[in-house]
Amino acid sequence: MSTPPPPYAAPQQPPAMPVGQALPGSYTSPIPVRRAHLGDALASEWTKIRTVRSTMWTLGVMVLLMLGIGLASAAIVAAADSSTEVGPDDVLGLGFFGVLLSTICVITLGVLTIASEYGTGMIRTTMTACSSRSRVLAAKAIVFFTLAFVLTTVLAVIVSVLQVGILDVGSPSGSQWFKATVGVGLFVGLLGLLGLAVGTLVRHSAGAITIMIGIVLLPLVLAMFMFSDSLKDLQQALFEYSIPSQLAVLYGDSVAGGSGPSGWDPLWIMGVITAVALGGAFLTLNNRDV
Repeated sequence: MSTPPPPYAAPQQPPAMPVGQALPGSYTSPIPVRRAHLGDALASEWTKIRTVRSTMWTLGVMVLLMLGIGLASAAIVAAADSSTEVGPDDVLGLGFFGVLLSTICVITLGVLTIASEYGTGMIRTTMTACSSRSRVLAAKAIVFFTLAFVLTTVLAVIVSVLQVGILDVGSPSGSQWFKATVGVGLFVGLLGLLGLAVGTLVRHSAGAITIMIGIVLLPLVLAMFMFSDSLKDLQQALFEYSIPSQLAVLYGDSVAGGSGPSGWDPLWIMGVITAVALGGAFLTLNNRDV
């Protein structure tokens, strides 16, 4: 008669290790484990924006446009012997066209800062590495705005100093210097930040860049072709509140002597529009799939 099999015995569990004590022979990382914060996201976004080729190309073209057109306009005025007709406060306005064209580069970079990640699918990796979507967008906005503002302001100062030296018609007032350098830098930075917000909302590089170019140029183009007397008020409003006209105000030029923006008004207007667009970008990013 066969003996019955021994009763089943459950496997013995290893004794629990005390909390915080590593298993014998296991690897312990020397890197301290801590909670991620905004500084980590800023470092990550700064690494991205300074190492991609699109940044070098767009900002390189921007430098060429601001320096080239600004200095060329001053040289043309000086060569035409019309410098006597240019007052000290008018000299800085010669940099307007270079800055206006360079805004296309800034808004392009602003859009690409986030829309390019949607195009390549890298946005999923970014959101996985940083679980807070608001922190990611805030870091992108801070890094991009700082870069655009500093570069635009530095270039505006260089161009202004060289223009005053070329024409030699006296130095503009301190307030005009400040508006034509720091004021212009803030305006262009906010415009680029608006491009970043539109890129977040649209999630498509070409589409967002097209929208931004339309925002910059379309109101002025429409106003130029409004010939009906019934549209005079609308035409005047489009002239006064278009992006080029508001940028010209920072150089001390009022648009057609009308009742439109003056002084620092363009910065307040652009700041409110950008804040609303960024608010929509934050809300949309947190409530939809990437």
